[in-house]
Amino acid sequence: MKYQNPIITGCYPDPSICRCGDRYYMVCSSFQFFPGVPLFESKDLIHWTQIGHVLTRASQLPLEGAGSTGGIYAPTIRCHKGRFYMVTTNVTHGGNFYVYTDDIYGAWSEPIYVDQDGIDPSLYFEEDRAYFMSNGTDAAGTCGIIQCEIDLATGKKLTPGRCIWQGTGGRFLESPHLYRIHGSYYLMASEGGTEYGHMVVYAKGETPYGPFVSYDQNPVLTNRNLGGYVLQGCGHADLTEDANGNWWMVHLCFRQIDPWVMHHITGREVALVPVTFDADGWFTAGINGTTPICLETDRLPEHLVQQHWDIMDLHNTRIGMEWCFLQNPHPEQYRFANGSLSLCGTKTTLSSQQDSPTFVGIRQKAMQFEVTCIMDCAAQEAGLTLYMTPTQHYDLFLCQREEQLTLTRRAQLGSIVHNAPVISLPAHTKTVCLHIKGENFVYRFSAECNGISYDLGALETKYLSAEVAGNFTGVMIGLYAVQGQQQQPAWTTISEFSCRNLETLKQ
Repeated sequence: MKYQNPIITGCYPDPSICRCGDRYYMVCSSFQFFPGVPLFESKDLIHWTQIGHVLTRASQLPLEGAGSTGGIYAPTIRCHKGRFYMVTTNVTHGGNFYVYTDDIYGAWSEPIYVDQDGIDPSLYFEEDRAYFMSNGTDAAGTCGIIQCEIDLATGKKLTPGRCIWQGTGGRFLESPHLYRIHGSYYLMASEGGTEYGHMVVYAKGETPYGPFVSYDQNPVLTNRNLGGYVLQGCGHADLTEDANGNWWMVHLCFRQIDPWVMHHITGREVALVPVTFDADGWFTAGINGTTPICLETDRLPEHLVQQHWDIMDLHNTRIGMEWCFLQNPHPEQYRFANGSLSLCGTKTTLSSQQDSPTFVGIRQKAMQFEVTCIMDCAAQEAGLTLYMTPTQHYDLFLCQREEQLTLTRRAQLGSIVHNAPVISLPAHTKTVCLHIKGENFVYRFSAECNGISYDLGALETKYLSAEVAGNFTGVMIGLYAVQGQQQQPAWTTISEFSCRNLETLKQ
């Protein structure tokens, strides 16, 4: 069977996976977006369906003031005695915590906090013991992977945090996971930073505390030396075993906008590679320690054909599922009914880092796509946005004052805000069709109303890349509204929205 990486496209970084029966479950980071920690299910490791979010209540997910580098960092999902646990870090509020559920399709518990520093926490279970680990510093001041045992009911530490491994010498040791496989303990982590030097490393020991001996061919997986290759940043991995005894690794990666242009805009995505153990218990991953875009394997059924997404619209997507908010939303500003969406703007703009603007967004999942939106604008600013950070976004919007409706393209890049062109639409215009077409190097903006087409030009994609923005997410395709000069609430209705994939699978 031949499949293509990434297996999940768009900004779904830091994947963690577990198997329960014949199903696999995966969670990913969500940063400042609400709900938090998207949750996926699969029967075959190739096709993944989002079944919800883990953190769906403000009590689980306080995000006030979480900018583009705040909120929820790398989660881990595990199943122990029929109960699912998800452990993560809210770097803006509270630190490391975990939640649990007995129904993977239902609600999760309130957070249980663990008094240990660092990020990228993970859980390992053995009989009645629960081991908690993160990257950080122990009581003696030693930096590395820190592990303790905890009371699973309360999160209280039963043993002091203890450094069990300091990696192989690469910078930013992170994303630790502990496994017991074939009678040995494997401690896997990543180094090099979640950038172009990212790499997966591991070590093996005879107890959960080691001592751990590093694999002599580390890194076991990296694309850092593949110049002129689209798929980069491979790291932050997790392992799972399938029902046939085969082992697999899921890990994050990102796609450059071009093999030779080091910018990426769709965020860190999810890739899958096979893992193979040798007679001495050491494992290799991927193809010669790298992750290809196209991979052929006999571990999956030959009849399995990878399907790719075609279109996302207001009928096949859901608010709170594919559609997310910035920080904790104000529900009274939104109305959803009969396949339409209405937005009421507040004074909070897209550039705010302290409160939630009126905004709902889906992840940009392809470099080549086309968005169409039919909007009936009220007396406020409302439109489409390509949102990367509060200070890096492109907006195509309508603004109505009295009887005059204008159409504007805005580029905000740091402290530079440029509104041009600004087009005055014919008198009494209410309904406008907005278009954005994404290409590898540019976004193209246009609109139609009353049978007239308007070309608003193009802006470069690279200025919304993570390399320029300096953040950890990808571009969100959003609908937004901002209160105008009027004092009374104004509602803008979006009667149609579609985002069409213009890419094709490589076979």
